[in-house]
Amino acid sequence: MSESNFPLPPPTFEFLVVSLKMQAEMQLGLLKFGDDQDKSEVNIQGARHTIDLLAMIQEKTVNNLSLDEKRLIDNSLTELRFRFIQAGKSAASETTIEDAIGDNSHDEPKVDGAAQA
Repeated sequence: MSESNFPLPPPTFEFLVVSLKMQAEMQLGLLKFGDDQDKSEVNIQGARHTIDLLAMIQEKTVNNLSLDEKRLIDNSLTELRFRFIQAGKSAASETTIEDAIGDNSHDEPKVDGAAQA
């Protein structure tokens, strides 16, 4: 099927929230495409902007959503905010480790538990 014949999903509130959530997850580097070795880029500022957009939609739709829609946006924002903090801490610890080592090459894999010690 060619792209021009691909059926689009209906424009619903759920689709909007899920689309923005997925966009934020991609900006946080949580979704990877292609080879396992491809490192997804983290765009903290873009992720924050997308999360802020979702929060604005949540604020503007107070008392105007069904229970399922409210749960979807509330849960999506809670999860994204938590992952945003994790990504920020991870980026900060990786920068600190690289600065301490003095090697900015990304050829060697990083040890997950190194920043926690």
